[in-house]
Amino acid sequence: MKKSTIKQDSGSILIKGVSYVSITIFALICLFPFALMISSSFMNEQEIVREGYKLLPKEFSFKAYEMLLGNSTQLVNAYQVTIFITVVGTVLGLFMMSMAGFVLNRKDFKYRNFFSFLIYFTTLFSGGLIPAYILMVKHLHLKDSLFAMILPGVVGAWSIFLMRNFMKAIPDSLYESATIDGAGDFRIYWRIFIPLAVPSLATIGLFSALGFWNEWYNGMLYIDTPAKYPLQYFLQRMVNQTNLGALINSGAVINTADLPTQSIKMATAVLATGPIILLYPFVQRYFVTGLTIGAVKG
Repeated sequence: MKKSTIKQDSGSILIKGVSYVSITIFALICLFPFALMISSSFMNEQEIVREGYKLLPKEFSFKAYEMLLGNSTQLVNAYQVTIFITVVGTVLGLFMMSMAGFVLNRKDFKYRNFFSFLIYFTTLFSGGLIPAYILMVKHLHLKDSLFAMILPGVVGAWSIFLMRNFMKAIPDSLYESATIDGAGDFRIYWRIFIPLAVPSLATIGLFSALGFWNEWYNGMLYIDTPAKYPLQYFLQRMVNQTNLGALINSGAVINTADLPTQSIKMATAVLATGPIILLYPFVQRYFVTGLTIGAVKG
């Protein structure tokens, strides 16, 4: 018995050791692109052209960040716009999609299957760009408005069905007991569903926040005022222009070999992805739970 117990203990220790080593290697592989991105943003342009991107550059250069931060006022405005549309869009989207999932799961809602089909239909067919543009500009009058970047991403069919499937994991007895106690539909939704739906809300909120944070396409279509550009669209314009035209028009003598055309791409990625990465530690523990519950049920 003692020998078998010792063998089992040694076997479990070996399995744990292999698992830890494998996870560590996999984590380092995942972190490598981020480390390369950060180090390359500080590389000299000539070194990048000559030797390519490296983890340990021979000479550190801040030209890429100096060029991006040279328009600090516009950069701050772009951050403010992106933060605004991310917070407002995510909160509004969670509220609407959670209410839609709550209603579609209610068995006493007569037309739940019909509306579920209409929502599912939007995942197969779309009206296209021209009808969407006409709707936003001509009928909703949202040209050059921040809500032109918020409304298109507020509701997602996949997220609604995820919330509806999550609702099936909540016992019906909770609703029945709350109804007997005199609670209305909204009170049941707010006091029972919302506290129990934190894993699913965190999962959907993360996806929604990432979508709004990376918003640039609707900004390109509907926004004309530079002060209303979202961060991603502003940085894209900076990378494309690289301030070369402005410098030439001002009469400056430029050595194009010294322009950080490559390192500015990495610096742009650092400025764009850095803040949103801070969200992951807060929602990571809910992420797997929200996905598995919503995917397995129903």
